Amino acid sequence: MAYVAPSEFVTRMIDAGEAKIFMSTRDTLIRAFLAGALLTLSAAFAVTVTVQTGQPLAGAILFPVGFCLLYLMGFDLLTGVFTLVPLALLDRRPGVTLGGVLRIWGLVFAGNFAGAFLVAVMMTITFTFGFTEAPNAVGQAIRGIGEARTVGYAEHGAAGMLTLFTRGVLCNWMVSTGVVAAMMSTSVSGKVIGMWMPVMLFFYMGFEHSVVNMFLFPAGLMLGGNFSVMDYLLWNEIPTVIGNLVGGLAFVGLTLYATHVRMGARRVVAGDGAAGSVRVPAE
Repeated sequence: MAYVAPSEFVTRMIDAGEAKIFMSTRDTLIRAFLAGALLTLSAAFAVTVTVQTGQPLAGAILFPVGFCLLYLMGFDLLTGVFTLVPLALLDRRPGVTLGGVLRIWGLVFAGNFAGAFLVAVMMTITFTFGFTEAPNAVGQAIRGIGEARTVGYAEHGAAGMLTLFTRGVLCNWMVSTGVVAAMMSTSVSGKVIGMWMPVMLFFYMGFEHSVVNMFLFPAGLMLGGNFSVMDYLLWNEIPTVIGNLVGGLAFVGLTLYATHVRMGARRVVAGDGAAGSVRVPAE
């Protein structure tokens, strides 16, 4: 059957996290760069569809195309490594250290940002006809997103920061669920269906994805958005990164690991006054 049971796909999650830690710097940066570029191209596509159709749901339905492609090609997003890589440390895989976890997070962040920023520059060129005209309707929409999701949060002070952080948590709860859902199937169609649903949900609900924002806000600035680089960093990117880390690790990685590896794989069975340890399926 194409379906992979939880006890098996959680082991695959740990294996994937371990493999990423030992990947070379060059390969990590290349894969992260291409992941950032593909995901943000699909974000530009989704915003275009939304503007041209007037239907946000249409854009949300089509947005996951980039996520599915980058996953199937073996590229890496920061949101995914936030969830998978720490599991290898928690499982005490040989050679896995906290320094290795932090290294891969930093490299993937840098690669994602480079890919997203390149797309931001290229799409800004298309929105402004090579910086010779005012932004078209899609460019204006992206500029508005940049303003609403920086100074818009700042206007609400601590409540705005809490909202931003919470949207970051919810985002990677869904995105990392999509990453895991792809491991539930051995078929391409099963992987795509599993990924599509939670990723579509996060985009339509307006949750905050750190890598998508690496495109939206630099593009918004280049398109004349009324906010600053510091607004972007303090009132979006940094809180979003922290929220993405908490959401993916707390609600997906650690919970699955706790129930399907630490608890689900071992049961202590008592009988005739003696206790023994036996392995039973987690399902």
